[in-house]
Amino acid sequence: MADPSDPLSRRRSLGLLLGGGSSLLLGGCALNGWSETVGEATQPLNERIEALLQGKRRLPEFRRSQVEPAALLVNSFNGTPEMAPGSYRLAVNGVVSRPLQLDLATLAALPQQECVIRHVCVEGWAAIVAWSGPRLADVLALAGPSPLGAYLAIRSADQYFETWDLASALHPQTLLATHMNGAPLPLANGAPVRLASPIKLGYKQSKWVTGLELITGLGERLGTWEDKGYEWFAGL
Repeated sequence: MADPSDPLSRRRSLGLLLGGGSSLLLGGCALNGWSETVGEATQPLNERIEALLQGKRRLPEFRRSQVEPAALLVNSFNGTPEMAPGSYRLAVNGVVSRPLQLDLATLAALPQQECVIRHVCVEGWAAIVAWSGPRLADVLALAGPSPLGAYLAIRSADQYFETWDLASALHPQTLLATHMNGAPLPLANGAPVRLASPIKLGYKQSKWVTGLELITGLGERLGTWEDKGYEWFAGL
């Protein structure tokens, strides 16, 4: 049972009360025609409610002593890709004035931030993890984003694909994590670079990230699991 004194639990409960109807319709893999119709009608409202709850403020974090290393399960969409840190480059492009190819040294030279947050999986488990690395907002700022950009497409070495609303990508606790629990990020958990954020469900937090593309609108593809029926916004 959720602790009512926990601000994260209270916030999560409020979100479920306000947006739960459409979340349930959009959260499964197999959707019938009726739920797809209702989902299309209610999803914009659900996204507005979740965005309102999310806001731009920093969310409460946990103490380092509360980290649960064994609770973080390893999920893989298409196996663990081979990643050579020395040749790694993060492409940042789209509607930006300065397309970039960033190596790990450049990412390490940016201001680093640690967030001790709860990783929540749609499968029903959760783990408190200390992620650290540069803020995604700082990485995007290097590329000179256009004001026309409204969404971010995220590509990974294992062919996983995601899209985020730009406000969530710019949240102050959304990181491009390179370290986990005070140590370099393990390959199984997405090394050398993965997304980490307290405001999205786990399937939004891509591992082995290789590309960020600022886009003006969403196309036919929303994400690897979203294209199978999962909710797109997936906010906490």
